[in-house]
Amino acid sequence: MRKLCWFAVPCSAAIFLAVCLLPEIWLFPAGLFCALFSLAFLGFLGTPRRRAALALLGAAFGLLWTGGFHLLFRAPAHALAEQEASAVTLTVTDYPTTATYGVSVLVRVPLPSAPDPEALLYLDVSTADLRPGDTLSAVVRWSANELRQGGFSAYARSRGIYLTGSADSFTLTLRPEHIPLRFLPQKASRSWKSAIAARFPEDVSGFVAALVTGDKSRLPDGLYAAFQRAGLAHVVAVSGLHVGFLAGLLTTLLGRRKRLSAAVGMALVFFFAAAAGNTPSVLRAAFLEGFLLLAPLLNREEDKPTALSAVLLLLLLQCPDAAANVGLQLSFAAVAGIYLVTGPLYARWMKLLPPKKGGLWPLFRAAGAFVFGSLATTLGALLFTTPLTAWYFRSVSLAGPLTNLLTLWAVSETFLGGLFTALAGPILPTFSSLLGQFFAWPARWVLWVTQAISRRPFAALSLTTVYLTGWFVLSYAMLLLLLRFRRRIRPALPIGASIVTLCTALLMSAWPALNARLTVTALDVGQGSSTLFFSRGRAVLVDCGGSGADDPGNVAADALQSLGLSRLDALVLTHFHADHACGVPELLARVEVSLLLVPDVEPEDPLRQEITALAGQSGCEVEFLSDDSTLTFGDAAMTLYAPLGDGGDNEECLSALCTAGDFDVLITGDLNDVMERRLVKYKHLPDIELLVAGHHGSKNAVSEELLLATRPEAAVISSGYNPYGHPAPEMLERLGAAGCDIYRTDGMGSITFTFK
Repeated sequence: MRKLCWFAVPCSAAIFLAVCLLPEIWLFPAGLFCALFSLAFLGFLGTPRRRAALALLGAAFGLLWTGGFHLLFRAPAHALAEQEASAVTLTVTDYPTTATYGVSVLVRVPLPSAPDPEALLYLDVSTADLRPGDTLSAVVRWSANELRQGGFSAYARSRGIYLTGSADSFTLTLRPEHIPLRFLPQKASRSWKSAIAARFPEDVSGFVAALVTGDKSRLPDGLYAAFQRAGLAHVVAVSGLHVGFLAGLLTTLLGRRKRLSAAVGMALVFFFAAAAGNTPSVLRAAFLEGFLLLAPLLNREEDKPTALSAVLLLLLLQCPDAAANVGLQLSFAAVAGIYLVTGPLYARWMKLLPPKKGGLWPLFRAAGAFVFGSLATTLGALLFTTPLTAWYFRSVSLAGPLTNLLTLWAVSETFLGGLFTALAGPILPTFSSLLGQFFAWPARWVLWVTQAISRRPFAALSLTTVYLTGWFVLSYAMLLLLLRFRRRIRPALPIGASIVTLCTALLMSAWPALNARLTVTALDVGQGSSTLFFSRGRAVLVDCGGSGADDPGNVAADALQSLGLSRLDALVLTHFHADHACGVPELLARVEVSLLLVPDVEPEDPLRQEITALAGQSGCEVEFLSDDSTLTFGDAAMTLYAPLGDGGDNEECLSALCTAGDFDVLITGDLNDVMERRLVKYKHLPDIELLVAGHHGSKNAVSEELLLATRPEAAVISSGYNPYGHPAPEMLERLGAAGCDIYRTDGMGSITFTFK
């Protein structure tokens, strides 16, 4: 069995390199070089030589397989993306889902000289009565999904979806009388979601659906971010946890009948994986469970390294680009950590509870075994996943072990209860409704614990400063040393050192702001705007919107809580556009906001109505501005200029001038050059030190008149990936001619300016 491991690990590593690092033209030459180099070891005797040859052959196979896969599947898809829009006939492979605009649906695209690739098609219609197996025709504009674009494009390609298309309309050309059997998992998943929505109370139905099917689209706003901060995001990403619950239930029901357990278990586990979308994490769990069920029947001992490496290789051979899938990396990292440390930790801790008889000791020992088992499993899973989350998300959950300990039992009950309810729903509606009401209580416990813990200031740390990053690296190094030399090092020493360095890092990170009269932070929220002002323990946020990887409300709350605060003195919204206000719901859910200041315009605007309603529910005072107003906080004062125009949200936009001593900061929202000239004409603007460039650097913002009137020393541009060309070259040229130092969040991340 270990021979397979010696081949699979280098092969998988080569695929990772080929997908994430190596240029495409290097794959075949590098693969051939490894194959030829392996021949040098074949003529030598001895195990090390044979292992080296096997490893080199594995690396060669991985490189050549990736290159061939891309030629066969990706290249034809990308060639189609380079063509102009054309009429095409497509086969629907899943039910449509609601998108930001219209609906999206997975389809198969017929290609004359290559296997038919799967693509994601966006339809510009409010609803689409489509189901798997339908055939439709449409005029489609295709675009290629690339890993380096980030966001959904990278995620789609890591799932083997190389094309994204859009169509204004479609024609249904063929509908089978019955959905084909190959789409039975999709039908089952839809049925489960409907049953859960009908049988569970509304406050938990979205969470239960995510737990059972992996579909997070019905989770309430901000809940997934709360799971991430509390260290529980893995429970709504269907993976080994859920497959383990299902396999444990089957083993209990079928008893010791190994052959029957293996046959039924594998069939149900892989069907469940397909219904959950065949994501890399759930496929990993299904393959590993299959290895576990088959090993006794084949008279093979369980070899964890071989099983894990073989499953990884199977997934990467199916789609090499899955190597870039963060879910797959986290899933395998979690299992590797559990295999490595959970067993030894559990055995060591259980020695503290020697077996005794009589009284309540057996019950006490059982409770201790549960606590130790949950904690050891959690720590094992975090061993290798924590560096990945720190790298990808720049965040580390400190509350993860506690949250998992408090909720995993309820997660198990909710998952099995949700699955039973979904299966019984169409057959026994009354009984399934009772099940839904009963199992809603453990679900409510999970949600209550998650939301309560995630709101704590230091439930999770954003590694946004060199001090916190250094603390993380140091603490992790001490943890690895403790695991390596656990018999020589007392745990109290590295744990105490980690706590002391954490407190020091938090103090050093917050000290510049605490010691300054005013700090201004342009937060990195992607294509949007959110600027945090802090002075002497008081904080004001101007705007909270964007299209970054994280919700802008989370970004703002993280920045506030990194200063040790959980309260915002005021939130100012310049206008009601999503790129300036879409993060407000999440912000209100995480921190207390005392005052909301907004322009008194567009009373029928849906976003205005939603935000003001949420503010009222959270106890936040709302003030609508139609005249200029002044707000003081700490050593600073902020003047808010009422809208100077009409005819659109950008023209009916607030402007803000913040002053602390002789340091002035101007924010113009999305004002265009016409409104900027009015601002200069009717308001007495001083010379300023910092300008937050209007409209994310649009060519029609930051006019010469504004620059001549205010003479800013520096300008910060809040923008991200966008199709509008922001920041515009013309605007950058005007800033350069005015002698401004230019800072950009799209290349530098969040940027802080300090006035001492």
